[in-house]
Amino acid sequence: MSKVRVGIIGCGGIANGKHMPFLAKVQEAEMAAFCDIVRERAEEAKGKFGSPEAAIYENYKDLLNDPSITVVHVCTPNDSHADITIAALEAGKHVMCEKPMAKTAEDARRMLEAAKRTGKKLTIGYQNRFRGDTRYLKDACVRDELGEVYFAKAHAIRRRAVPTWGVFLDEDKQGGGPLIDIGTHALDLALWMMDNYKPKAVLGRAYHKLSQKENAANAWGPWDPAKFTVEDSAFAMITMENGASIVLESSWALNSLEVDEAKVSLSGTKAGADMKGGLRINGEDNARLYVKEIELSSGGVAFYEGASEDPGELEARAWIHAVINDTEPVVTPEQALVVSEILEAIYESSRTGKAIYFE
Repeated sequence: MSKVRVGIIGCGGIANGKHMPFLAKVQEAEMAAFCDIVRERAEEAKGKFGSPEAAIYENYKDLLNDPSITVVHVCTPNDSHADITIAALEAGKHVMCEKPMAKTAEDARRMLEAAKRTGKKLTIGYQNRFRGDTRYLKDACVRDELGEVYFAKAHAIRRRAVPTWGVFLDEDKQGGGPLIDIGTHALDLALWMMDNYKPKAVLGRAYHKLSQKENAANAWGPWDPAKFTVEDSAFAMITMENGASIVLESSWALNSLEVDEAKVSLSGTKAGADMKGGLRINGEDNARLYVKEIELSSGGVAFYEGASEDPGELEARAWIHAVINDTEPVVTPEQALVVSEILEAIYESSRTGKAIYFE
């Protein structure tokens, strides 16, 4: 069987850190084209991950004109996700777009409409769904072990880990800071675990409290306050149509020792769960309370025989297999759109000081 020919658009940090190294481990895929506005980056990516025959482009439209490319991975700043994805879908390509789906909810809706119109597959890069703890907890939710999950917390808290490279601090390019960058992962997990994609209202607040600090302690060195145009933290209460509630917390810089990223806590009618120091299930049995700690280092059902348990590799394999087998991707564009709609409502609530209601 011939390999799925993949084109990479954007050969920067996320492409090198996740997409390309894990696609290289999928034997059914071949990275056959690399595109970046900085040609040297595309050439370097080809040298690491492509064949000698792989094509190099500086304009993504030229890559999309290659009829041999079946799949495109969009690894560019948030403000270009929509235009590139829609163009790729209309060119007959299946698309994996890095999270978040788009800078705005309207752009995300345009992407979904394009996928439906063209009949091509579209997925978004929420690789945390493929972690061992999240897969176990999702299975527990599907088995109704927790009952009706009516309260959740979505955690994306860093104490001091502001990304100081690329365009992370640029609101025009990204649309926001930690909320749209890492809060999006936590929110995706909460909605997915609850299988609840019908928000009713949002009340949120984004803060710029630590972003203007000079010579700040930070995992990647001090940030430049003049370039820090996005929030440093954001928090929200989200209510759903069925009465369920979600508390979302996100930060790149916060005076807190409770540091958790891309994790959830769930409370249901039968049991609860959290990812604090590992995956724990809590509940009541025979008039006694219990806490069950899940051992994830061994056992369990493997996604793919011989594959590692790295969520990035599992994401890449599942995506390419969805293309080959013509099945629905693990992350659907309909689900990712709701994440973008909620994130945008949080920012709007912060700007207006009012709750935002969904129609």
